[in-house]
Amino acid sequence: MNQSHIGLIGLAVMGANLARNIASKGFSTLVYNRTTEKTDEFIKEFGTENLKGSKNLEEFVEGLEKPRKIIIMVKAGAAVDAVIDQLLPLIEKGDTIIDCGNSHFGDTIERTKKLQNKGIYFVGCGVSGGEEGALNGPSLMPGGTGESWEMLKDVWEAIAAKDFSGSPCVTHIGRDGSGHYVKMVHNGIEYAVMQMIAEAYDLLKRIYELNPKQIADVFEEYNKGDLASFLFEISIPVLTQKDEFNDGYLIDFILDKAGQKGTGKWTAIEALDRGVGLSTVSEAVFARVNSSYKDQRIQLSKSFSKSRKDVKTSLEQTVKNLEKALYGGMLSAYAQGYELIKLAAAENNWEINLSEISRIWQGGCIIRADILKFLTEAYVKHSGNPHLFEMEDIQNALMKSQDAWREVVMLSVTHGIPTPSLTSGLQYFDAITTERLPANMIQGLRDYFGAHTYQRTDREGTFHTHWI
Repeated sequence: MNQSHIGLIGLAVMGANLARNIASKGFSTLVYNRTTEKTDEFIKEFGTENLKGSKNLEEFVEGLEKPRKIIIMVKAGAAVDAVIDQLLPLIEKGDTIIDCGNSHFGDTIERTKKLQNKGIYFVGCGVSGGEEGALNGPSLMPGGTGESWEMLKDVWEAIAAKDFSGSPCVTHIGRDGSGHYVKMVHNGIEYAVMQMIAEAYDLLKRIYELNPKQIADVFEEYNKGDLASFLFEISIPVLTQKDEFNDGYLIDFILDKAGQKGTGKWTAIEALDRGVGLSTVSEAVFARVNSSYKDQRIQLSKSFSKSRKDVKTSLEQTVKNLEKALYGGMLSAYAQGYELIKLAAAENNWEINLSEISRIWQGGCIIRADILKFLTEAYVKHSGNPHLFEMEDIQNALMKSQDAWREVVMLSVTHGIPTPSLTSGLQYFDAITTERLPANMIQGLRDYFGAHTYQRTDREGTFHTHWI
């Protein structure tokens, strides 16, 4: 029988759309879902000469060209291991399993070791772009060996989105868990950017009493400049959608409790474990956590009334300041995320190119934005992946942003409006660009109560004082 070039297991929306994308690019694709009815329905609606279904796993494996390439699109965690265990008796040495879900990078490393011992390649691949991206072109972040990348390269480059120069938004990230690690940090930055957009919305709504349409008009102008991005683009329909049950805009009737699926939290935990400053992403995660305490917030708001202050800054000036503050905040979030990637790469022997990471995020992914072209070019000019703030182009952009950024933070504090990500982004900028921080006081206190020792500025060595 005619065998298919590639197989895919898991026909939830992301898996179904990815299979359709691959088949539409001319690659014969075989799909399987543990629920046969779902496979039948999918093939009935979307089946073509290049897109066929299997009724069981044995038939699925037999229907693939050797060496086999099998994509897994199931829920992260135990479901991935279950599918791998089911495949192992059926596949052979030299075959490749590709996990395109949001798996934890640590799990990917362990699965790589397990399968490597059996002569089977394992690829942890980050996929960003949501349902639309999976169908029309995602940003792809594959890890794994160089050999597995060569086997996947033709398919991955064909289905990926395009960057600003027309090249596919995919590159070989590095070994074992590197692809899922980079996707995790991508999602962490995504948390931060969305939180900052929400904070800008809140300031304009609560201080200047703009309605959603007026805020959408502001964001539409932002989207024509340095802040041009997918997230600002979709903010406009989110703000202007009319409600089907009430007069007014839908956004005003959406409950202010934000969910999360874990990748932002993983990023924050990673930063703590590796000792990397990632306050802007972490604050975005905590903002979602705080939003979940709705009943408590309602109760406490009755006890702590916040008097309305006179607004001394005009709306026109605040709109200008916000644009610069958002740009500075985003640069700060990227700087923090890239530092985390750099340290993890060094500790795991992943050779990661941050210019390439910036390039493949230019299209397809949720954080695609004009700012990534700026970051790609900045890294091209500097070898060795330096800190973003060490680059002259970035320094100039931050210098142009910082005064307006401070004005926005002061405005939010004055009016009692929380802006945790915009504020922490500025605090990170101030901390990392300050020659002397007050950690000497902390070291003195630690040595006093716990004899933890300290170092000196004027001589080498470690010291302890018998404090009076």
